Amino acid sequence: MNTNKKSRPANTTASRTQRAARPEDQRLSIGSTFAYGFQHVLTMYGGIIAPPLIIGAAAGMSSQDIGLLIAACLFVGGLATILQTVGIPWFGSQLPLVQGVSFAGVSTMVAIVQGGGGIQAVFGSVIVASLIGLLITPLFSKIIRFFPPVVTGTVITTIGLTLMPVAAGWAMGGNAKASNYGSVANIGLAAVTTAVVLLLSKVGNAAISRLSILLAMVIGTVVALVTGMADFSKIGQGDIVAFPTPFAFGAPTFQIASIVSMLIVILVTLTETSADILAVGEIVGTKVDSRRVGDGLRADMLSSAISPLFNSFTQSAFAQNVGLVAITGIKSRFVVSAGGLILVVLGLLPVLGRVVAAVPTPVLGGAGVVLFGTVAASGIRTLAKVEYKNNMNLIIVATSIGFGLIPIVAPTFYNQFPSWFSTIFHSGISSAAVMAILLNILFNHFKAGNSDNQSVFVAGTDRIVSEADIKCLTEGDRFENGKLIDAEGNEVPLKTSSASEH
Repeated sequence: MNTNKKSRPANTTASRTQRAARPEDQRLSIGSTFAYGFQHVLTMYGGIIAPPLIIGAAAGMSSQDIGLLIAACLFVGGLATILQTVGIPWFGSQLPLVQGVSFAGVSTMVAIVQGGGGIQAVFGSVIVASLIGLLITPLFSKIIRFFPPVVTGTVITTIGLTLMPVAAGWAMGGNAKASNYGSVANIGLAAVTTAVVLLLSKVGNAAISRLSILLAMVIGTVVALVTGMADFSKIGQGDIVAFPTPFAFGAPTFQIASIVSMLIVILVTLTETSADILAVGEIVGTKVDSRRVGDGLRADMLSSAISPLFNSFTQSAFAQNVGLVAITGIKSRFVVSAGGLILVVLGLLPVLGRVVAAVPTPVLGGAGVVLFGTVAASGIRTLAKVEYKNNMNLIIVATSIGFGLIPIVAPTFYNQFPSWFSTIFHSGISSAAVMAILLNILFNHFKAGNSDNQSVFVAGTDRIVSEADIKCLTEGDRFENGKLIDAEGNEVPLKTSSASEH
């Protein structure tokens, strides 16, 4: 009995040591933590304010009401980020993931608003669908074994590729209806920002290199001010402090059709968040098991269910911030927690939010090119670890990425399909994820009928050496500069084709 009692503290200490050794548990100085956290906020700010802008405009809201929506989305996004990164029992993956309003549901929410349900029906559908999502998260957390590198690498690559149109849109000015959209000035400002990112990344100072995105945005904004492309005149307009009023737009209403449509969005959100959790786990280099995925998904769904209380929408991990983790090498979840705290403050202090919102969109686009490209590159690095010989992995990757790019290169491709189908496959990320998972199961789990030979799609990609050639070699033989050298350093004559004929 005494022996058992003495062993428990040792095991507990070992467990704590192992947990503290996780890359995501690294702690930086307060200054560095909030600097890198602010960099995360700048990276995702344009993405988190876009959904309330679009939905609010569709609902015919005034600019003041849309401002309330934006503040609410910042506030809830910050709380959701803190829950995801810090974590409590059963909720939170404890990974450096930034949470915010998911783009996956924007078109569905606009359809609900324009269908006569109003913003109240949107909030009601989000609450019910998120609670259903919370109940089914155990199912999603059990599919971790169906996400080998051939799947995760494909999804990560697709995440980066599908985000590039966002970066391009930002670089062109953000507003397609503006007269200067796509102007040389806008794209030039984005190019300057990209160049600064690259130059700062090259300097020998590690701190400057890691803060290259933030510093490039600051420098890009200064350039915009000098050239008259930035406007900070409206920063002082509006409330300085404002707490999101619960149900500021009225009590939520519950419509069956709206709830069913939103449930499809929740399924897409669960798929995308699962992919993001696995992606950031791969980038950070930490273990991600089914329990951790489940904790992350539950945090997602709980945040989404509560968000309508404060006039916000479905919450999901932001893929662009996964790219920031990859490019900076800062893996600490506490840095992202600091970013979450900053988002909460921005939600309570609209004046600070207006300062950040004044950063010109082309500056965000210039940084986004590097960020989103880094996500794709991280996926390619994962795919490099995949074995392609004597299997169908290449066709899995090719088909899945192809499906993921269809809605990007042809946005109207699924317009004639049923709404539930187009909602799922209109997202390049979920398209690639669904296809990669299904093909991986088909070829790598149900192996009945698989050929023992390489797929025709892979034939010719590897060099082939005959068994007879191998038998001619002896221990220590090696090739140097095109010559065969034996173990004693002597050159072995090679028999040419002409010599063999004689």
